[in-house]
Amino acid sequence: MSLVHQQTTTQVVAQQSGVEQDPPVCLTQHSVLRITLSGRALVLTILAIIVGVQILQPSLTCTLIALSPLPAIIHNDYVNFLSLGPGGTPSTFPGYLKIVFLRFFALSDPYTPAPFCEPIYPSKGYYQRAQSWLPKRNGRRPTVAGIAPQRQLDQPGDARMYEALRACLEDLADKQPDLLRVGTSCFEKKGLALFCQDPINATCRGEICHVHHSDRSMHLNLHPDDARVVLEKGWGERHPLARGGWMKAYVPREFIMVYAPRDRTELDVICRIVEAAAFWVSGKSIEVKAGKV
Repeated sequence: MSLVHQQTTTQVVAQQSGVEQDPPVCLTQHSVLRITLSGRALVLTILAIIVGVQILQPSLTCTLIALSPLPAIIHNDYVNFLSLGPGGTPSTFPGYLKIVFLRFFALSDPYTPAPFCEPIYPSKGYYQRAQSWLPKRNGRRPTVAGIAPQRQLDQPGDARMYEALRACLEDLADKQPDLLRVGTSCFEKKGLALFCQDPINATCRGEICHVHHSDRSMHLNLHPDDARVVLEKGWGERHPLARGGWMKAYVPREFIMVYAPRDRTELDVICRIVEAAAFWVSGKSIEVKAGKV
């Protein structure tokens, strides 16, 4: 008997100008688990079923047959979890079991904005206050998998745009040290993040956003009005655990994933989204502009 896995594989290659290139990173997910039986394996399987029915009770034999694919399914799912790379959850089997538990509470629709009934401050989002809006993102949404980590599987971002975005976040902190700082992400426990020194809305230690080296996407916190714009224009989606209530222990209800920038135009839009995130966390208007690439 052999297991054949139909896979969806995306190769993400980080290329840095003037420095040694990172090795290729492949984010692989097994989309279908299919068991195929050769002639010999089929005969042996039939014989095992007959012997099992004769020796064991039929009900017990049926139960064992029904459960027999379970180890392969768990193994496949665990490999999928590991293939997403490091994130907020340890890449261990106990970490995997935690994610399996959290799946029962994950959002079924990450594209619909979260409902808000309670008072919000600021009362209006960044785009409404600035009377500006985002363009619609070209093409279909990328495929996204996972909870923690949550990663983008296809439509890889451009390496130069990713490096420009990182440099932009670091430059913001250098120019406004009393307001901003960079450090290791509080949510991911790794990766570059931008923080507000004196946040007006609670996030993990004032984290505004963080970037992912593996797929070049990012997570950030947005005012509900701005999150609605980002979702409707196709630039991102809600985190699977961003539903509020007791799940705020993991991520805020305003937690959004923004897809990796594929070109300079998309990088400029993402900078505007970071502006909105900085406004929600700090309450101040901060211009975010990437340098030349």
